[in-house]
Amino acid sequence: MGYDNISSLKIMSLEKTIKIDQIEIVGDYKAVQVRQATVITDDGKELSRSFHRHSLNCDADISGEDAEVQAVCNAVWTDEVKAAYAAHLEEQNEFFPSATPEEVSGE
Repeated sequence: MGYDNISSLKIMSLEKTIKIDQIEIVGDYKAVQVRQATVITDDGKELSRSFHRHSLNCDADISGEDAEVQAVCNAVWTDEVKAAYAAHLEEQNEFFPSATPEEVSGE
């Protein structure tokens, strides 16, 4: 097979773009839900789009998050929200205490 008609060959120009496309604040304790879109395009035409989601509570380490996500978290996670969330966790611990290793092993 020769390449005499090289103009008929199409070289794909695939591009993969990953971006945060949605940030939501949910609930009394201002959980931050983040959606990341991965878009594959060929010469500007979208071929595929997929999503990854994760959520963050106000006790999360956000140092590895996107700057925009960090800004939203810092804006909504006031000291008041953090204190209310900590109190909520303490209350939950009273109702659902963690088992000690001795309780689990039966000693």
